Amino acid sequence: MKNERIRLGADIGGSHITAALVDVKTERILAGSCIRAKVDSKAPAGVIIGSWAGALKKAMAQAVLPVESLGIAMPGPFDYTAGISLMNGNDKYESLYGLNIKELLADATGIPVLHIHISNDAGCFLKGEVLAGAMKHCKRAVGITLGTGLGTSRYKNGEATDADLWQMPFMNGIAEDYISTRWFLKRFRERTGQTVANVEELATLYDSNAEVGLVFEEFAAHLASFLYGFVTADNPEVIILGGNIARAGRYFMPGVLADLKNRDIDIPVHMATLGEDALILGAVL
Repeated sequence: MKNERIRLGADIGGSHITAALVDVKTERILAGSCIRAKVDSKAPAGVIIGSWAGALKKAMAQAVLPVESLGIAMPGPFDYTAGISLMNGNDKYESLYGLNIKELLADATGIPVLHIHISNDAGCFLKGEVLAGAMKHCKRAVGITLGTGLGTSRYKNGEATDADLWQMPFMNGIAEDYISTRWFLKRFRERTGQTVANVEELATLYDSNAEVGLVFEEFAAHLASFLYGFVTADNPEVIILGGNIARAGRYFMPGVLADLKNRDIDIPVHMATLGEDALILGAVL
């Protein structure tokens, strides 16, 4: 008997994989089916594929019937149609460069190559939020994931695609230079000589260090300027923000919204509601 209702989905990040079973009829992840595992992105290819396959098989084992379809949210650069990794010079998964990931995972999991679908993670994030989250009836949206890098996506006519704006010219470099975790850490160090591990740690200093507020103000100006260009071109109904930096949104979003209003942009901005689930759902649905 075929298992057409339950599919396997996965989100692959720079240091982890999360796999889960998805009920495509209810558009929900099956409770208790999530498997999360750490991955050494600098390891040899065989080790990385083994880590991914281990998590996938643990999730698959929880299905009543054999799982025959796999959807993966994968960071780029990547040839998503062919299934070939093009990640090189990104300090992650470089040992996979030029390899056919679909074939390797098919061999490791038993799922046929033709039933393995790999999609851009930014597009999966937005698709999952629109189809299974609070924006279910939205027709046009843009998504921004704020984290180690800058993810951008657009949703239109039922399809979500990677907008690939992370490398667009911006200020004295590219957008990701100014809208990412590394910008926060670099700017805080420039202003104070101090170091923090991530934006979450930086946010804990907000009330005790006045420089932190100024860093968040600068970031708000960068993000508002970037969003202005994005929404002017796409004319979305809504903007959806996700990623680890978005969790500190209370420190920069008031500035972003005020800046956009001053530019006569009054498009609603919503924080993502599904978290990592959005990527898994978007990869499968």
